[in-house]
This record gives sequence, structure tokens and C-alpha cells, in this order.
Amino acid sequence: MADNLQQPETSASPAAGAQQPQPQQVKLDDSRAETCYANFCRVTGTPEEMIVDFGLNNQPMGVPTQPIVVNQRIIVNFYTAKRMLGALQMAVQRHEQMFGALETDVQKRLRPQARPGE
Repeated sequence: MADNLQQPETSASPAAGAQQPQPQQVKLDDSRAETCYANFCRVTGTPEEMIVDFGLNNQPMGVPTQPIVVNQRIIVNFYTAKRMLGALQMAVQRHEQMFGALETDVQKRLRPQARPGE
């Protein structure tokens, strides 16, 4: 993912004959990556690290009555967290440009039930 998010560096007035640096692509080996779905995320941390827990909330409406099982925990330093924030913001912005705004309030996304005969 990181390899397609890097932007080339440009300068306002490049020197004549000087070549601009080319963006470097990071090579990834995701052959051992585990994939899981999460509809729940909790962010906590320490002064040095950010802890992001992911899980599956089987009761998405209202307050869950059963504990949410955390399936994955990612711990990153705040420099990596800030880079991740930028990458996520860019990805969401591109998605919204293509498909429209994302409403995060579930209550606002619900459609009223159609009444019989209407």
C-alpha cells in the first residue's frame, strides 16, 4: 500500500540540467499477511506508542451487551501513526470523491421503514 501513496518531490525552481529525484517504491512481501474483517476499533496508548485494537462487533446498534472480541492489535510509534493518518485521510478523500460523502453516524444512515400501501 505504501508504494502507491508516495508522491514525487518537486522544487519550485529546479536548477538547469539538474535531475529531480524519482520516488522510490517500497517492495512488499504480503504472502504471510493475515486478513480479518473489523467493524470495531479502539485507540489507546502510552506516551511512546499508539495501540490500535480491531474486533468484530456483532451488535452494531446501541450499546453491546456482550464483550467485543479483539482479533488484532497493532502497536506503532507516533511517527508511524501520523504517517498512517495521512495515508488513511488520502484514501478516504479519494473514496468520497468517487462515491460521495461517508456518514459515520449510523442513525443518520438508517432509512425509515416504508409503510405498507405507500
